[in-house]
Amino acid sequence: MPDSVPDQDKIDIDLMGRQYSVSVKPEEKETLLAAVALVDDRLRKLAGKSSSGGEALALMTALDIANEFVTHQRAGGLDLPDYRRRINSLGERFEQALAKQEKLF
Repeated sequence: MPDSVPDQDKIDIDLMGRQYSVSVKPEEKETLLAAVALVDDRLRKLAGKSSSGGEALALMTALDIANEFVTHQRAGGLDLPDYRRRINSLGERFEQALAKQEKLF
């Protein structure tokens, strides 16, 4: 798998003090950085309230964000298909970054 994807930039992100390198389309960079800030904030808040770490903390954070998402969706505040596409795209990029990072350790 090539390191770079056409029409995408590589950026470094930080989640809970760990660096990850991800690919992002230039027009989605701002949204990705906002998502990173949201996830990092939620991870840190939940880490302060829980003794869990690693995968368990990531899952609790995902559930917390998903709960908020579903609550807004049910209130009619979200364009569900658009957010599904965005979440899937961000998830795929995050998984790719994690796979590359795991090879380093």
